[in-house]
Amino acid sequence: MGILGWIVFGLIVGLLARAIMPGRDSMGLIATSVLGIVGALLAGWIGYGLGWYERDSGAGLIASVVGAFVALWIYNGVVRSRRGRNTINRNDRDRFAA
Repeated sequence: MGILGWIVFGLIVGLLARAIMPGRDSMGLIATSVLGIVGALLAGWIGYGLGWYERDSGAGLIASVVGAFVALWIYNGVVRSRRGRNTINRNDRDRFAA
């Protein structure tokens, strides 16, 4: 599969994973494509490690969506933890406002 094929497949897989994941995601099309590609690679590596796939065979659509879902879950956890550190609660805001 060529690079353009990977990008289109990644976009489809990323969109499916984002549709399944509850909540809002503020990702663009490029980030969604990268998410899908990472999910497909993750599913392929795990499937190869478990003996589901042969060497140089890619993961299927369902396994790729599951891999992208896991990657999106990890991404959301990292983003939420970063946002949590940068926010100021109401008590701190009142104290710093003076």
